[in-house]
Amino acid sequence: MSSRLAVRKTYKLWIGGAFVRSESGRYDHATASEDGPTVNIPRASRKDVRDAVAAAREAAAPWAARTSYNRGQILYRAAEALESSADRFAQSVGRAEVDAAVDVLLHYAGWTDKLQPVLGGINPVAAPFLSFSLPEPTGVVGIVSPDAPPLLGLVADLAPALAAGNVAVAILSEAQPLAGLDLAEVLGVSDVPAGVVNLLSGRRGELATALGAHRDLNAIVDAAGDAELSAELDRLASETIKRVRHGAAVTSYDSAVGDSLERMEAVTELKTAWHPVGA
Repeated sequence: MSSRLAVRKTYKLWIGGAFVRSESGRYDHATASEDGPTVNIPRASRKDVRDAVAAAREAAAPWAARTSYNRGQILYRAAEALESSADRFAQSVGRAEVDAAVDVLLHYAGWTDKLQPVLGGINPVAAPFLSFSLPEPTGVVGIVSPDAPPLLGLVADLAPALAAGNVAVAILSEAQPLAGLDLAEVLGVSDVPAGVVNLLSGRRGELATALGAHRDLNAIVDAAGDAELSAELDRLASETIKRVRHGAAVTSYDSAVGDSLERMEAVTELKTAWHPVGA
């Protein structure tokens, strides 16, 4: 009696709501665990970065136009789907990290309809005018994820960007990309519209600079912990006046949500309107 060989999974990039092969056709190798099989990881190219930003830009306006309540529902569904796949993710990153990532998604799902009353409001003016401010999403946010923790580190920066109404292009952990690529399958069944989240695996130095230099990107969230790369991202961002937030990789649920408002403010704009009042 012969034993059959298991069908190995073919990993792909997640761009525009679809699993796509890298434009370059290049691959790296990774293993999900110490005794697990070696798998091919798509190595994204600069062309893939451009495609991801284009997909994100197309999705930006419809996502921002959704009600905050609806965005919260979608983030809640993403947490629910990740919880359902917890056993599979736990094989590569451990159950504690999966649980923390689920809780982070739930936390920011609850923030979606609270950002406006917290950041917005009526401004006191010593003049016959009514002035009020409303928070608006920055737009397309680039995320440079840390090497570790690969899942929680990604979710900790992705969730606040989505909760604030932004769309994202994320560069996954270079050392441990499998958790981020598997997350694409979770997002695919979570009602997240196509293009709202785009996930790229590959060489961080190559992809991050291409992303930072893209003129249709509005903000960068950098958690890679690479001082040289951070300086280069600052330089590239200055050319088009992008928002930049550098932060350390989170290591727990508490560190991911302890500065929730700061994380969302970093990818939020305030629109102020003035109206004359009185005679």
